[in-house]
Amino acid sequence: MTDASSKPQNTQAYYGMAVASFAISAGAVALAVFKMDVDVWVRAFLGIGMLYLTTSAFNLAKVIRDKQEAARVSDPFKGL
Repeated sequence: MTDASSKPQNTQAYYGMAVASFAISAGAVALAVFKMDVDVWVRAFLGIGMLYLTTSAFNLAKVIRDKQEAARVSDPFKGL
């Protein structure tokens, strides 16, 4: 029998670092796209590309997490 308290947990500091890192990197790329010396349509294209990349990264992270959770649930006695 497994105890729920033995499940690994991320700390608040790690969560905060991940959120801050994402915000800083997304803001830096958005600022760079906004400040580029190119036509508006080029900036719009790069901005849409940045949004698509961001949503794809979130989707990939969710798929990987779901796959790991499914593997853990499908064979609960694997580690015994």
